[in-house]
Amino acid sequence: MAPTVLHASMSIDGFVAGPDVSVEHPMGVGGERLHHWLLVPDGRRDPVDDRIAADMSAEVGAVVVGRRTFDVGLPQWEDVPYPVATFVLTHRPRPPLPQTSGTFTFVSGVADAVAQARAAAGDRSVMVMGGETGGTLLRAGLLDEVQLNVVPVVLGAGVRLFQGLDAQTYELTRTVVVASPVVTHIRFRIVRPT
Repeated sequence: MAPTVLHASMSIDGFVAGPDVSVEHPMGVGGERLHHWLLVPDGRRDPVDDRIAADMSAEVGAVVVGRRTFDVGLPQWEDVPYPVATFVLTHRPRPPLPQTSGTFTFVSGVADAVAQARAAAGDRSVMVMGGETGGTLLRAGLLDEVQLNVVPVVLGAGVRLFQGLDAQTYELTRTVVVASPVVTHIRFRIVRPT
C-alpha cells in the first residue's frame, strides 16, 4: 500500500505559511522564504537540497491537497503540482479538472481521497500538501510519514503545521536528518498505537 507522506517546509517557529494567505500571496506574506531552498535554479541549490528535491519528485505517485491549497496554488502551478493525479479534499466537490500533467479530482471524504490516491500512486507514495490537510489525515489515522524542511527563519505569524489539531498525543520516530546551509530536512514515521 502506498504510504502517505506530508511534505512541508516550516519556519523555526512552526509556521508553514505566513499570514494572510491568498492568491496574491499563496504562501502568505513572507512565506515564500520557506521554499527558497527548493525553488532556486538547478545547479545553484546545495547538493543536499538537490537530492531531497529529486527524492521528493521520484517518490510521489499521487498528491492529496486541501481545497485552500488548490485555490491558491493553481494560479501558481498552472497545472497539477507534480505530474501525477492530484486529489483535492473539499466540502464542495466538482467535476474532475484535467491539466497538462495530470487531473485534479475533487473528493469530499478524507478516507475516499486517500484510497483513490493510494490506488493511483501504485508502488510510490502519496504526497500530502498543506498543514491542515496533514492534520486531517493524522487525526483519521491515514498519515504514515512527515517530511519537514525546517528553514532558519522566524515568521512570527501565519499558518501553523497541524493547525487546529486536537490535544491527542501523536508519537513519531525520526528516520532521516540531513542539512544544508539553508534548510534542515527531517523525516518522521508516525508510530501507530498497538
